[in-house]
Amino acid sequence: MTDPGVPEPRRKVLVALPAFNEKQSLPRVVAAVRRAAPDAAIVVVDDGSTDGTAGVARQAGIPVLRLPFNVGVGGAMRTAFLYALQEGVDAVVQVDADGQHDPSYIPDLLSALDHAAVVVGARFAGRGDYHVRGPRLWAMRVLAAALSRITGTKLTDTTSGFRAADRRAIRLFAEHYPAEYLGDTVESLVIAARAGLPIVQVPVAMDVRRQGLASAGPVRSAAYLGRACLALLVAVWGRTPEVGT
Repeated sequence: MTDPGVPEPRRKVLVALPAFNEKQSLPRVVAAVRRAAPDAAIVVVDDGSTDGTAGVARQAGIPVLRLPFNVGVGGAMRTAFLYALQEGVDAVVQVDADGQHDPSYIPDLLSALDHAAVVVGARFAGRGDYHVRGPRLWAMRVLAAALSRITGTKLTDTTSGFRAADRRAIRLFAEHYPAEYLGDTVESLVIAARAGLPIVQVPVAMDVRRQGLASAGPVRSAAYLGRACLALLVAVWGRTPEVGT
């Protein structure tokens, strides 16, 4: 039985920054993370960058996990989870290095880990004015409805990469985190749900991406819709992973 006079041990937190050619934005993101979570460790996963991203991180005194070529966010985050497992971390928070995610919400994500294993920082949940349209919006709504049903909790932003994971999820994701496009968001939620891990979301505000899907044209948006649905089908029909002890 825990002595009520003894404070709870502080959670060991790792903030993982997957980065691909983010030399310009990385210093600003690192500074924001340090303000929001001064006790957290930080690691940069350099996903095959060619612009000196690793050097910028090292100048800031941050450990760098360098991948020899670009594998995508999923592969970068699996690397981060393996690192976290080796380091005995209690919680991992993913913050993209492009500046889209607001690190001031990190404490909110960590607080939600008190009653969940995976926490999603969600747009479209009452904070901020982030907008999408067209096929991308349709895909996000379909995915939100489907994954809300699969996970048993309301999810409005299943493609958000702004997330926190506890020790159970770290063990699971170190072995099973998907590397395929959209797998790191959509499929990972299905994997966690099928492993019996509780999932919740917390509302956050985000900046609009300066590059990538947010500015995609009709063809790329249609491709996004198709890939999103395919990722969901692959996840649903895949085998159920086990969470180690």
